[in-house]
Amino acid sequence: MPALLRPIVDRQLQPSSCAVVLILKLAAQHPRLHQLPQTKQLKALMTIIRDQTTPRGDFVFYSDRVIRLLVEEGLNHLPVVNKEVITPMGMPFQGVSFEGRICGVSIMRAGESMEQGLRDVCTSVRIGKVLIQRDESTAQAKMYYSKLPKDISNRWVLLLDPMLATGGSAVKCIETLLEAGVKEDRILFINLICSPEGVLAMLEQFPKLQIITAEIDESMDVQKYILPGLGDFGDRYFGTED
Repeated sequence: MPALLRPIVDRQLQPSSCAVVLILKLAAQHPRLHQLPQTKQLKALMTIIRDQTTPRGDFVFYSDRVIRLLVEEGLNHLPVVNKEVITPMGMPFQGVSFEGRICGVSIMRAGESMEQGLRDVCTSVRIGKVLIQRDESTAQAKMYYSKLPKDISNRWVLLLDPMLATGGSAVKCIETLLEAGVKEDRILFINLICSPEGVLAMLEQFPKLQIITAEIDESMDVQKYILPGLGDFGDRYFGTED
């Protein structure tokens, strides 16, 4: 929980309605948080994937549509340089070109669902993977596997994970990226749904990080599940629900 909110939200209890409103307001107004435009199309897509009765095939199809929108929005926040080209009409055109190279890093396994959306937009993009799980003895996120591009320190990183609850796994992954030489302001965390508590905790710890999300939910319950949420994204996407 961000320091600003600790006096008003007891970690062991459900946040009060006033606290929820404050958290949502603070998260939504943060300059490093970028939400997709809340269009009717996006709301319809999110309604489908949130519906517990949506078949897996439809869940995957409509999730992929949102993921592509998120990747496109993420690219909007990368730096560009001026570039002149000559059109087939023999005329100069003053445009722009992306400055620097990018790569994706997915947090296994749910984050792997977002890899194809990145490949659809950026051809031949390199993608690293990390596996982070909770250590039951310490209750802390622990890195079990990491394979990153060798030159990742020279790239802009699109960090992929569809759900941001407490942010424990994402924080551990970002720490790994920083240890690999990636600059904090070159990390863009892309996700579908986040809790306001998770957003503020992440941006408090990493003030230069950018977050691109589709929607900010109301809060988390005492088990740290996002509410209203959509369930376990990885299970629904890869089809391994009980």
